[in-house]
Amino acid sequence: MIRRTTEAPRLLPWTGAEGKPCYLVGDGDGYVSRLADDFESVQLGMAADLLAHADDLLPDRSATPEQLRYVIARLVESLRDVHRVARSRGARLAAPVRLDHPG
Repeated sequence: MIRRTTEAPRLLPWTGAEGKPCYLVGDGDGYVSRLADDFESVQLGMAADLLAHADDLLPDRSATPEQLRYVIARLVESLRDVHRVARSRGARLAAPVRLDHPG
């Protein structure tokens, strides 16, 4: 069995005051951890929906510059969220501890 270490704080999928990152220290089983997991799931789902919308809009020759700028702005926001999720998850996977092996 592999269990994640809890020494490093978890980067949360939302920002705090002035856009600064928020972190959580804990075992990963508490209320805030579950809330963060749910929040990440919503962000990833929204990113998939936005990509589908952009795929539909790009070949549309009647799309206005304003529509394209709007979808680009939303894509940038979504990419920022997805990047934060990837960094957070990657950091948590970086240092697994083997529980079935001594040492």
